Amino acid sequence: MRAWANGRLVDPAAPALSPFDHGLTTGDGVFETVEVVRGAPFALTRHLRRLSRSAAGLGLPEPDLDQVRGAAGAVLAAEPVPYGVLRVTFTAGDSPLGSLRGPTVQPSLVVAVAATTPKPASTAAVTVPWVRNERGALTGLKTTSYAENVQSLRYAAARGATEAILANTVGALCEGTGSNVVCVLDGQPATPPLSSGCLAGVTRELLLGWCDVPERDLTMADLAAAEEVLLTSTTRHVQVVDRLDDRALPDSVGSQLAAQWRKHAAEDQDP
Repeated sequence: MRAWANGRLVDPAAPALSPFDHGLTTGDGVFETVEVVRGAPFALTRHLRRLSRSAAGLGLPEPDLDQVRGAAGAVLAAEPVPYGVLRVTFTAGDSPLGSLRGPTVQPSLVVAVAATTPKPASTAAVTVPWVRNERGALTGLKTTSYAENVQSLRYAAARGATEAILANTVGALCEGTGSNVVCVLDGQPATPPLSSGCLAGVTRELLLGWCDVPERDLTMADLAAAEEVLLTSTTRHVQVVDRLDDRALPDSVGSQLAAQWRKHAAEDQDP
């Protein structure tokens, strides 16, 4: 692993941020996880666009996207990886201890890269007893406040699954902890709209355009009755759910959508 923090390459084993950084003390920050394919970031422009949207939604200054690109290039040059993930974290910087930011925000920017392996074509998922708040202050923002996801993934892992799927407060299907969900009903795929409270995933966005998957209000009953279920995310791409809770699921439409997505993705590194 190699990292860049606030203007310089750093040793990930050494201190890089202040213990008073508001991203550390309160989760006051935003981030992006970018796939590294053939040694270069995939769909970086879309990820940086969403980073800016999330920062604005959290009331943070506009990130210097040229600086982010330069930092990404620096860590990839220092730590070449054929396949991996690039993590961009942008926080409110040093603040007093407590929830209130200081009077002047001097953001922190950290970019790190790590090699990894591609996800399998299929996986197991479970539904969890907790919900997403589709009207919350952080709805639709990719923030570093991820403790709810940590808890949900612990629940999933204890049941032999790699993803947890959540409803929203009115019982509509929302999303996974780090993925969007696609249901196949009557042979037709559909994914919840952003009004459900789900994150506007980059892979989801590409899937809507490349594979003509429509948005549609879906309930948890629809999820339970779905002929097939898929997860979409930066590292999962379009992944088939072969088991949802205690129900085995087939794969037909899912693998077709996955193949179509891979074909388009191979044609453009920054679609």
